[in-house]
Amino acid sequence: MATNAPRSAPARVLKIWDISPAVDEQAEVFPGDTAYSQQLHFSLSPDCPVNVNRITLSPHTGAHADAPLHYGSGQASIGELALAPYLGPCRVIHCIDCGPQVEPEHIAHALADLPPRVLLRTALRASQSWASFTAVAPATLALLATKNIALIGIDTPSVDRVSSQGLPSHQQLLAHGLRVLENLVLDDVAEGDYELIALPLKLTRADASPVRAILRELR
Repeated sequence: MATNAPRSAPARVLKIWDISPAVDEQAEVFPGDTAYSQQLHFSLSPDCPVNVNRITLSPHTGAHADAPLHYGSGQASIGELALAPYLGPCRVIHCIDCGPQVEPEHIAHALADLPPRVLLRTALRASQSWASFTAVAPATLALLATKNIALIGIDTPSVDRVSSQGLPSHQQLLAHGLRVLENLVLDDVAEGDYELIALPLKLTRADASPVRAILRELR
């Protein structure tokens, strides 16, 4: 029987930003760390129905989540961490060309009504390398911790300078129980609020995990 009930409008597809760099033999890693490599282990043939590759890589390859185990003896591995910090509302804050470190004054303009996750955009991806990149000042992390955030992310290889031995910014993460994402790609992301999805693998003894990080526009 025909009815005059209006049809529901189709659900709008939410825009997605892929904020993960490519992972291949060209992926940069910390000097001396394990470079990415890949070999064909099983090869498709009349006697084999599949291709299967063997890969070797550092867990800090590409966009990745550090575990407290990375910078604290006896701390939790990445597979032991709760997933909630890696999923939910976040704010992208632009602090482009701010110098060697993101200082508190570089993010002060964007701290009102802060969601639980913050991603810092500091420069174009092409300018980021282990030779020169922007880190995060320990004071900036201490400030963000007062805002009850759960996670900090950055578009550079590390929250600490490459020459650092004491890792003061990583130690701030540990002191405040903050989770961290490093080596993101935020070139095409405007400042503002999004949904973050960047789940680490359940590597039960590892000090980090690669992630496929994306942002999705809020509903």
